[in-house]
Amino acid sequence: MRIALFALEALPNARAVRRFVADHAHEIAFVGLSDAERPSTGGLMGQVRRHLARSGPGFLPYLAVNFGLPDLARGLAPATQRLAGTRDVPEATPLSTLCGRLGLPHATIADVNGPQTRALLREYRADLILSYHFDQIFDAATLAAVPLGGLNLHPSLLPRHRGPVPTLHALLDETPAFGVSVHRLDPEIDTGALFAQEAVALPADVTASRAAMRLHEAGRPLVEAVLARVRAEGRLPEGRPLAREPYCGFPTRAQLGALKRRGRRLVDGRDLSEALSLSLRG
Repeated sequence: MRIALFALEALPNARAVRRFVADHAHEIAFVGLSDAERPSTGGLMGQVRRHLARSGPGFLPYLAVNFGLPDLARGLAPATQRLAGTRDVPEATPLSTLCGRLGLPHATIADVNGPQTRALLREYRADLILSYHFDQIFDAATLAAVPLGGLNLHPSLLPRHRGPVPTLHALLDETPAFGVSVHRLDPEIDTGALFAQEAVALPADVTASRAAMRLHEAGRPLVEAVLARVRAEGRLPEGRPLAREPYCGFPTRAQLGALKRRGRRLVDGRDLSEALSLSLRG
């Protein structure tokens, strides 16, 4: 089975997805790395303006720690790894660098549904798509370009909190409930049949950032179990259909205000320290 792995270089998935790549290098067809500043999203400044308009400045620290810092640190990683002695530690190595060291084909993906992506799937004879914290939506034609379809890891108890920042929305609930789900990819967002799910207990002081990191790590065994079934059966499981619950998008100013009133946080100093350690030392 040849896996086409799609991921975004970011703090939430860094440990889990880098280790997955190292452990599964023998069956990864190629790695598609999302272009977070792709023109279709307005580039970096266009995204910042939209987030400011929707969420206000209170959302910027979350974006900086989870996405901005890993992106900025990527170019520094070879030097900082040499200083820290972590060159051979996958968790300390940005995905593009790790792929190069392992001899894995990889490409920056500006449009997951464009001809480049389908050409890569054909060229490297991918059988299955695995999305592990990827920020683009696969359409039906792209999913049909591989024999087995695709699966996605999502850090919530689906169908609750489908969307890009589920741990934030979990913290908005009166009693937060965290978990991770592995489900079938389909052209709608986080609605495909459920393959595996597990509730995860997290500390009361957990931030949205730290929850996302812990859940992506907790989801790795679930992904492995589903992949083992696919290898044994030669197809994705049928899965359990999910009820349709509301989509939870990026937060509004009102939602961030509600989060603050509940005494819950998007990000804190521990998250920044973890981001710096993971991005620069490993």
